[in-house]
Amino acid sequence: MTTSQIRSYGDNDDDSKMAEHVFDTSLDKSTTTRTKRQPPELVRDLSPGERQRLEKALIRKIDFRLLPMIILMYIMNYLDRNNIAAARLAGLQAPRSKGGLNLTSTQYLTALSILFVGYLLMQIPSNLFLNKIGKPALYLPTVMIVWGVISAATAEAHSYGGLIAIRFFLGFVEAAYFPGCLFYLSSWYTRSELGFRTALLYSGSLLSGAFSGLISAGITNGLDGARGLRAWRWLFIIEGVITIFIAFLAYLTLPNFPRTTKWLTENERQLAIWRLDEDIGEDDWIDSQQQTFFQGMKLAFQDIKMWILMVILFGFVASGTVTNLFPTVVKTLGYSSVISLLLTVPPYILAVITTFLNAWHADKTGERYFHVTLPLYFAVIAYIIAATTTSVGPRYFAMMLMPAGVYTGYVVALGWISNTLPRPPAKRAAALAAINAVSNCSSIYASYMYPESAGPRYIVAMAVNCVMAFMAICMATVLRFHLVSLNKKLDRGEPVKGAIAVGEAVPGEAVWRGFRFVL
Repeated sequence: MTTSQIRSYGDNDDDSKMAEHVFDTSLDKSTTTRTKRQPPELVRDLSPGERQRLEKALIRKIDFRLLPMIILMYIMNYLDRNNIAAARLAGLQAPRSKGGLNLTSTQYLTALSILFVGYLLMQIPSNLFLNKIGKPALYLPTVMIVWGVISAATAEAHSYGGLIAIRFFLGFVEAAYFPGCLFYLSSWYTRSELGFRTALLYSGSLLSGAFSGLISAGITNGLDGARGLRAWRWLFIIEGVITIFIAFLAYLTLPNFPRTTKWLTENERQLAIWRLDEDIGEDDWIDSQQQTFFQGMKLAFQDIKMWILMVILFGFVASGTVTNLFPTVVKTLGYSSVISLLLTVPPYILAVITTFLNAWHADKTGERYFHVTLPLYFAVIAYIIAATTTSVGPRYFAMMLMPAGVYTGYVVALGWISNTLPRPPAKRAAALAAINAVSNCSSIYASYMYPESAGPRYIVAMAVNCVMAFMAICMATVLRFHLVSLNKKLDRGEPVKGAIAVGEAVPGEAVWRGFRFVL
């Protein structure tokens, strides 16, 4: 954002009343004008060239300090969550006499699903707690250590009941990370920057899909039987220990929020805070006293846009549940376990590339709808091919498209949440957590659509995936029309009346400062 885009604000004598002011829909245009604020002095005194240079350097500094570690952490988050899929090919279900847990297909699928029960329960409380304390640099690495310990402990499971208990608590603790990171990123980046950074974060899950196949193939081939342990036990031990090690490194590198981060200079801090204020028309995270649990939940649940986004994201996740058992699906091509694990790598590599390109272009153009929906059409095509043929070539082609078809648009949809529900921070935190929690409900039941007896075509699963992808397309269309309607009201200079009653809250000052919803 350049200096020419800065709009002048008058002084607001009491920042602590900002949250109340934002949702006071009785304000008329003249009242709002009197409460406009000016940029802080250190920012106001910058020339256009100085502002541009300082902002570019600031963004680069934030990127290098923030992104590498949270991406690495998310790689381990996703790896520890989904390594049970690789463990299935590494002997987890084998009879006890062969070092396995002697699991039936239904028991295995239940162990896969139970994680998401714990995952759903913790998301909203965790995100609201993170917003309240304002210490992501402490909170996120701490929960990472806990889930690393639980993941490693899976190697000590000796019964179906023990495995179920471990998986439940693993999901309960892991739930803090992803919605917490989405909120974390939205507290540092403007709307025009958020899509690509969200894609960078989510690349962690895609890279973990690729790494999981490589790591699992190596462990299965090289450590099966070492020190009397089957390969699946080594899989959990090694990945859990790596997770704990990375968490300790994160304590040393992650910042908190712009207002409370010590490694920014005063000029950088004021600019970092002002960029977010300027982008939305309302200050972001100020201090813990202004972040309330129940008010954030109330505002989020009263906003119809959150419910539409929830259905969109549910459609995405439900259509992408095939990735929860991707090694099993790929195994139906007829190759050995090691070869099947290696064949899971190229689809995820393709997904990383298409996700980056799509998110980068979405941020560059400022467009969201087509970047969200177009990839889903490729997912629909992939599921139709997989369900209608048993030929190896076409089916692997379909598998190549599956992760890319879902995740390429999914990361833009994740960024669309913060674009559409930007303020106050407590509302954004609650909305992000609620949407992510409900969207993952599909993972509880979806595993049961992939019993080994349904292979190789998995007709029911592929049909459901098609329907869910189409539903996401339809609801994204509804959201776009809704946002267009709201923007037309703002273009006419009309405040969104009855915001609390109908859930259409728009930052108060932003109405008159040029705020428009991203389409």
